[in-house]
Amino acid sequence: MTPNKEPRKNLVQPGIGKVIRRLLGYVVGRNKLRFVAVIVCIIISAAAGVMGSVFIRSLIDDYITPLLQMANPDFSNLIRALMGMGCIYALGVVCNLCYQRLMVDISQQAQRDIRDEMFAHMEQLPIRYFDTHTNGDIMSYYTNDIDTLRQMLSQSIPQVFNSAVTVVAVLCAMIFTNIWLTILVLIGVALMLNVTKYLTGQSGHFFIKQQISMGEVDGYIEEMIHGQKVIKVFCHEEKAKEGFDKLNDELCHNATQANRFSNMLMPIMANIGNLLYVIIAVLGGTMALCGVGGTITLGVISSFLLLLRSFIMPINQISMQLNSVVMALAGAGRIFKLMDEEPETDNGYVTLVNAKYNKETGELEETEERTNLWAWKHPHGDGTITYTRLTGDVRLVDVDFGYNPDKIVLHDITLYAEPGQKVAFVGATGAGKTTITNLINRFYDIADGKIRYDGININKIKKSDLRRSLGVVLQDTNLFTGTIMDNIRYGRLDATDEECIAAATLANADDFIRRLPDGYQTVIDGDGSSLSQGQRQLLSIARAAVADPPVMILDEATSSIDTRTEAIVQRGMDALMTGRTVFVIAHRLSTVQNSDVIMVLELGHIIERGSHDELIAKKGKYYQLYTGAFELE
Repeated sequence: MTPNKEPRKNLVQPGIGKVIRRLLGYVVGRNKLRFVAVIVCIIISAAAGVMGSVFIRSLIDDYITPLLQMANPDFSNLIRALMGMGCIYALGVVCNLCYQRLMVDISQQAQRDIRDEMFAHMEQLPIRYFDTHTNGDIMSYYTNDIDTLRQMLSQSIPQVFNSAVTVVAVLCAMIFTNIWLTILVLIGVALMLNVTKYLTGQSGHFFIKQQISMGEVDGYIEEMIHGQKVIKVFCHEEKAKEGFDKLNDELCHNATQANRFSNMLMPIMANIGNLLYVIIAVLGGTMALCGVGGTITLGVISSFLLLLRSFIMPINQISMQLNSVVMALAGAGRIFKLMDEEPETDNGYVTLVNAKYNKETGELEETEERTNLWAWKHPHGDGTITYTRLTGDVRLVDVDFGYNPDKIVLHDITLYAEPGQKVAFVGATGAGKTTITNLINRFYDIADGKIRYDGININKIKKSDLRRSLGVVLQDTNLFTGTIMDNIRYGRLDATDEECIAAATLANADDFIRRLPDGYQTVIDGDGSSLSQGQRQLLSIARAAVADPPVMILDEATSSIDTRTEAIVQRGMDALMTGRTVFVIAHRLSTVQNSDVIMVLELGHIIERGSHDELIAKKGKYYQLYTGAFELE
């Protein structure tokens, strides 16, 4: 019984201003010197371009026109002027290359830092988050959303800044060249900005929807790939395709609308710019002929028209880059929403330590060496520390719990497991068996009641130490890319090869492992898809065995193993469980007959408890299940 997945459309993302400030923290805050160098290079590059346009006026009026009036023209001054401008242009090109190269380094480092922090934060999120969000949608944060950031950080931001500097520099040059023509240009630019505001507002709305839809499509694809065998078995291909088509059509609609407004922007802006260019040329020529607006020469008109081109082009570039910026900010909003998710809280202060008995006092004391004797280290407010030996005594008292506050799934659960006892939970699917073990692990916190571990409220125990004391074998196995040995050692990272092999032998996995091409060094990937389900489960049991915990939780640990192998593994499991407190969840009632206590759950209530013989004698629910022609499904 787990919480339902949340609909992904009801996302509340951080404000645009907040997103921009946080992005600048990654881009600027951690690369101050390089970012200052980028700004300097952009300013020099923009200034070089503006100086070239302004030079046209001097080139025509001060150099070319006088030469046309000379019988024997001297080109030396013109050549020196052209060489000077050539040097300025060369400096602009070098600065352009430098800031492009620096921005690539800055943007890649920013993406790396964001990915690192996002993954580190994801590891701190509670299990509830992963129970309510699809894997594909979470993966979309690391792929689609990060990729939109890459384009914005490496291209859009420097381009926008470069264009902004160019616009300011060109505007100053235009005012210096002719104020009246500049006023006419600003009127046209005001029209362009209004058009830009409307179109980018429309496209931005759909770019945000596009990123959300893309996450939903990724989530659906991941789910379908994971369940491809089920789809094939039940001939569900057409229904799966219908579901994908629906999500894909929504993505297509949002992407089409976003790009429709985005693609309209460039031609509209270009035509407005061309129209403005023609108007300035005609009005400038008319003003020159009529002597209006001061001294307007051919050089002034030519220089101003070049400045106008230099003025319109960066405005167009800014307009076009705004679409990429909006899409990237939508992706960044999703990323920061993940990073703003509340991490798993842990107010525990009782820790688990290696301990030994002091030979003189007979008291427990902490030690650095591994003694296979564990103790709870409990600091008190008065500065004293007490040590309680870890024995595996687990008690639940009047526990109520619901994944959603308005829907309680466990009601008044009271049970105890003394050290070394084997406690089994049986009941129909959804009765609350796995939920109880989730509460013992503190994957979720209870709504009411108490859970005590060796007499200590588990809310006081640090979660990492609590979980380190529990060995869990789940029904769904998870193997990781790496060798067989690495996967077994996942249970305890400091385990030696000999300890891993001993754990595999105990779980009856040693035989099939040695038959693999490279034995324990065989590399598996794709969650162990090359292994059978039973073999994967055996590795999962071996992983729990090498952890050597005082408390074991077996959630259908042998459900994927054939009957013959189960009998052999059960002997190994019995050896593993000796001296440990064990919680067993089982649908096969034959696997729980030797349990000290069997608890029958129904709709979140414990309706029967006792040993196998006691429950059979009562002839209640357990008797019906055990003697019936079926086992729990």
